[in-house]
Amino acid sequence: QDGAIINEGDRIRRELADLIKHKIADAADILILDGGSTDGSTDHDFLRAQGVRTLLVKTGKGKLSAQLRMGYAYAMRQGYHGIVTIDGNDKDNVDAIPAFIQAMREGWDMVQGSRFVPGGKAINTPFSRFIAIKLIHAPLISFGARFPYTDTTNGYRGYSRRLLLDPRVQPFRDVFETYELLA
Repeated sequence: QDGAIINEGDRIRRELADLIKHKIADAADILILDGGSTDGSTDHDFLRAQGVRTLLVKTGKGKLSAQLRMGYAYAMRQGYHGIVTIDGNDKDNVDAIPAFIQAMREGWDMVQGSRFVPGGKAINTPFSRFIAIKLIHAPLISFGARFPYTDTTNGYRGYSRRLLLDPRVQPFRDVFETYELLA
């Protein structure tokens, strides 16, 4: 399980507490992909106490996609069969992580979280972003993928090793630098 963060402060602390509460470390290793936090939220002693296995800090150029590429590469080198990504801003329910893992065990290569399915919540989503996702981004991606996505910008996802290493996908390319990997 990867968490991409940058200066998430109390939000990442609450999310890590939820991971402990739901015993996620029993089902998955917890990796933090930090974009260069300066707020103390990645204090090593604190992260160890929360069961975090690895803290990776992006030091080169790029934003979220560069962080994700760093985490994907690490996970593949470590031999993981798949990964679940979740933003470290405490907006997603970590208790769904076992369902993501189970779906990948059943053969799914990508599992997508959504704010817009029954039971989902769009927490602090600006109205303009809500409209852009619902009326532009999700319909276009769904049309191109021939699959009905509801929330194409949500970072709560599961990826199999097979998908990440598939030569048709190639997520490790430098062209993925800012937010392109989410699309």
